Amino acid sequence: MKKIAFYTLGCKVNQADTASMEGIFRAAGYEVVPFDSQADIYLINTCVVTNTGQRRSRQIINRAVRRSPLSLVVVTGCYPQTAPEEVRAIAGVDVIIGNQERGRIVELVEQALAHKQTEILDNVQQMTVDTKFEEIGVGTETDKTRAFLKIQEGCNQYCTYCIIPFARGPLRSRSLEGIKEEVAKLVAAGYKEVVLIGIHLGCYGKELRKEGKDVSLYDAVQAALSVPGVQRLRLGSLESVEAEPRLLQLLATEPRLCKHLHLPLQSGCDKILKAMHRPYDTAKFAQLLDEIRAQVPDVAITTDVIVGFPGETEADFAETMAFAERCGFAKMHIFPYSKRKGTPAASMPEQVTEAVKSERAARLAEVDEKLHQRTLQAMVGKTVEVLFEQPVDAEHMEGLCGPYLRTVVAGTEELAGEIRKVKITGIVDDWLTGELL
Repeated sequence: MKKIAFYTLGCKVNQADTASMEGIFRAAGYEVVPFDSQADIYLINTCVVTNTGQRRSRQIINRAVRRSPLSLVVVTGCYPQTAPEEVRAIAGVDVIIGNQERGRIVELVEQALAHKQTEILDNVQQMTVDTKFEEIGVGTETDKTRAFLKIQEGCNQYCTYCIIPFARGPLRSRSLEGIKEEVAKLVAAGYKEVVLIGIHLGCYGKELRKEGKDVSLYDAVQAALSVPGVQRLRLGSLESVEAEPRLLQLLATEPRLCKHLHLPLQSGCDKILKAMHRPYDTAKFAQLLDEIRAQVPDVAITTDVIVGFPGETEADFAETMAFAERCGFAKMHIFPYSKRKGTPAASMPEQVTEAVKSERAARLAEVDEKLHQRTLQAMVGKTVEVLFEQPVDAEHMEGLCGPYLRTVVAGTEELAGEIRKVKITGIVDDWLTGELL
């Protein structure tokens, strides 16, 4: 039995892709082992969304080559998709595969094993509007309680800072039948929560309309919920402009659908939003948040914000600070702008220095902490359902409640994988504390 080790960088979509590839290799008779152990094959699923992600991808590739020069080194994901010549030039890489053809991953690896140290097997496919969603199965062998199911791929938005449309290609969607089949597998494997994810999740089904199929994310959610045994469903990131009314109505009335939305803001300054090519301005974003909260009063809304975009002045950043506070996010993920080769923003004038980006990120983090603590305080006294995941110590367990807040109670590992009602009694640092009911 050959051994294969995986390393995943980047987003939850990458994590889901790796889990799928692990499942394919297991089905073919391979043993999946930790990345720091000896293996016949090392597969690195890469990220290029930031300079840090790309640099880290190179580091991990080189680490695998140094550790075991005679093993097969496979590089897949966004790095070879966007810069195949760079990956090809890394000594010791044997196989490069982009973001398609991963259903053939075992075939390609075994083909490369027959030619080890004689040539690089290059299987990066260009993606077009005719490229179909790759309906590879979801990975089900893990000790985790939550599963990420990719139901959508690609993006047509082309925000000026973002390389993802080049890395992931145009919009593609998993079929509704495919969603039902994969959710059924996850339920059978014992998962208690399924998270529907995609590169541009809110555009699920949009490209299918040219084929006469009128489906949206609402239909995908309904398909997942229709599977017997589904206990909890959560949505990944989607744009505020794509939160359709009937989806919000479902969020308000369906207890299995977690009342949590991740709606990327990116900037709270209209000048910067326009330069980013975002599909809204601050007035529209605020209006949509008000509408969402009116329909789902107890929803938790998290977001992404980029600081230091080219041309962002101190006054522009002050607008972002004030707008973020007005929005009252439960949590903000803050990213200093990262210049990506080939994107329009990379050649824009008035690039912001790294020192200024870091300083602004720190100041926005203070706003984030204040808003997060306010969110936690509002939960005290409420009763929530918590999916328990792992021990904090010998006497306490932690898990996630519906609003995506970490919650700790007194308990043992027997709680792992259970969904239990908890009365929230207090806060410790960034976590809720509570009592089992």
